[in-house]
Amino acid sequence: MVRRLARITLVNCLGNGLFMTLSVLFFTRVLGFGAAQVGIGLTAAGLCGVLASVPAGRAADRWGSKPVLVTLVTVEAVGTTGYVLVHEFTAFVLLACLVTAADRGSAAVRATLYAEVLPADRRVAGRAYLRVVTNVGIGAGTALAALALQADTRSAYVVAFLADVVSFAVVAAMYAMVPVTARTARSEAASTGAAGRNPALRNLPFLVVTVLNALLVLQFAMLEVGVPLWIVKHTEAPRVMVAGSLIVNTVLVVALQVRATKGTEQPGVAARVFGKGGLLVAASCLVLGFAHGVPAVVAAVLVLAGVGLQALGEVFSQAAGWALSYDLAGEGAHGAYQGVFNAGMSAALMLGPALITTAVIGQGLLGWALLAGLFAASGLAMGPTVRWAQRRSALSTPSALPVT
Repeated sequence: MVRRLARITLVNCLGNGLFMTLSVLFFTRVLGFGAAQVGIGLTAAGLCGVLASVPAGRAADRWGSKPVLVTLVTVEAVGTTGYVLVHEFTAFVLLACLVTAADRGSAAVRATLYAEVLPADRRVAGRAYLRVVTNVGIGAGTALAALALQADTRSAYVVAFLADVVSFAVVAAMYAMVPVTARTARSEAASTGAAGRNPALRNLPFLVVTVLNALLVLQFAMLEVGVPLWIVKHTEAPRVMVAGSLIVNTVLVVALQVRATKGTEQPGVAARVFGKGGLLVAASCLVLGFAHGVPAVVAAVLVLAGVGLQALGEVFSQAAGWALSYDLAGEGAHGAYQGVFNAGMSAALMLGPALITTAVIGQGLLGWALLAGLFAASGLAMGPTVRWAQRRSALSTPSALPVT
């Protein structure tokens, strides 16, 4: 089953790599919107993505993850097609909100599908393998996007966007053929009463776990936005280090992500792994901060070391976060729990760039130190939070809904 999911993931991420690379340039150079307009539109779309995760997860519990996922992927295909037809700004914002809501909702539902089709003791390792495939697929899609960038014509961009649409259509068809056992999310939800109030929103320890994980998700904004700005504007390191840092991260994640899941099947171990990840990312912030004011060669070495530490922290924190999102969830309501968990990540992805650029890059070494403290505190707080969740679970009867 993991190999089947990997093939779907590869096709999906090829299209995602095309879209991620070309979308902003298409919106500005071809559609003619200003950078500020695109920023406003994408921010609104990000908020829609946050809001969509929870109801998408609940829909997966009620109607089953597979039909909901196929529907959302189809909506993404239709919405992406709309980008090549839109000309008015309001229509662009509405379309971006629709596509992003479907995208973030499908992320929550995919996680729910994994819970249904993968054995409980293989879910985290399976997700780690799929994340490796994700990186490979996005990289390949980015390479294909270079052809459109080289041509730099409306036709080239449109062809690339339509290729993304085709990938969505193929993915929807492939998901429709995934066999789901009789133990579906819908039947489980009905048997446990999860079709009523959202159990994840009533589970206070799980909400805290979600927040702690979201805080560490800020590391992606740090890597994708903060590190490039820091290299170019505040260090003497060669500008090529911007690409070099992303390559180092990608290679390490591909090489280590599956190994990082070892032992995370136990919540206590997962909490410790998460703490390790938080400390490593915190250390990376300090190393990157010290790249300011030193010679170019030293700065380059510090940047590479900092990105290397971040990649190690990333694989540990991601593996542990996945494990906890499954282990602390009710088996009959994975959609509800994954919806809430993914909403936290979506919020971090939406707010991260603004936070990193203003509160970190603008404050120099002090900003990096504060960010390091935030990551370290988030990682270390996970252990007590998981123990709280386990005590709460032990006090609950198997048939009872969680209460706070």
